[in-house]
Amino acid sequence: MYPPASAGEACRGQQHSNAFAQVNPLKKVPALKDGDFTLAESVAILLYLSRKYKAPDHWYPQDLQACARVDEYLAWQHTALRSSCTRAMWQKMLFPVFLGEQVPPEMLASTLAELDGCLQLLEDKFLKDQDFLAGPHISVADLVAITELMHPISAGCQVFKSRPKLAAWHKRVEAAVGEDLFQEAHAAVMKAKDMPPADTATKERLKPLMQFLLK
Repeated sequence: MYPPASAGEACRGQQHSNAFAQVNPLKKVPALKDGDFTLAESVAILLYLSRKYKAPDHWYPQDLQACARVDEYLAWQHTALRSSCTRAMWQKMLFPVFLGEQVPPEMLASTLAELDGCLQLLEDKFLKDQDFLAGPHISVADLVAITELMHPISAGCQVFKSRPKLAAWHKRVEAAVGEDLFQEAHAAVMKAKDMPPADTATKERLKPLMQFLLK
């Protein structure tokens, strides 16, 4: 795996360096380099690693229908939960704190309403009355979902408030992963609020992203 970027490095666009582009021409994190083999996209990397290291079956089941449930969530989250979580973090925290840009209140309210709708779908469509998103056992679907939710949580969004079912799921995921490893995995995003303000060059480099997230 290419050395992980901190929240500050990612926000400042370190992934746009020529060195990083040799690993991932898309210039996005994460990226993996395994010998001469390189791979982009977080979900693809997760599935590659689970297969290469023969992870326990529950992470990405061999059973056709159990695997399809994991795939179903992974296909949905790209344009749903991930999108709303990313926008919520940037609009609520990173724009005002890191970039010094205020987001129109009505835009933030719309984004948070969109996030709330995604959380409802996460409960009703995927979690239901199960212990985990794809069934009775934890899978990569749960890892991807909780990682996305940590972004608005880091910005102060109370994503589990009035959602006891999701809150209980969160605790089960943390327990299954292990508290220490869970905290370590999310330490960078939870510290994003402490980043110093961006300099002019960084703001200029982030203009395309800013325009996209303020649509």
